[in-house]
Amino acid sequence: MSASTIDSPRLLTPQEVASLFRVSPKTVARWATAGKITAVRTLGGHRRYPEAEARELLGGATRPARPPEG
Repeated sequence: MSASTIDSPRLLTPQEVASLFRVSPKTVARWATAGKITAVRTLGGHRRYPEAEARELLGGATRPARPPEG
């Protein structure tokens, strides 16, 4: 097992994140620029996004609002 695969979070491509949120990859890039999601740059300069963070954002974005108590 190589050192790079040990304890490394799974990274998603812009297209994979865009598919999760049903937006364009350009929107995902804008979110990264705005600081809404963390982007990691590859050696080739491509963006990759932590899967756990994307899924956490997705969970927060799709949760139904709680009805007011009263």
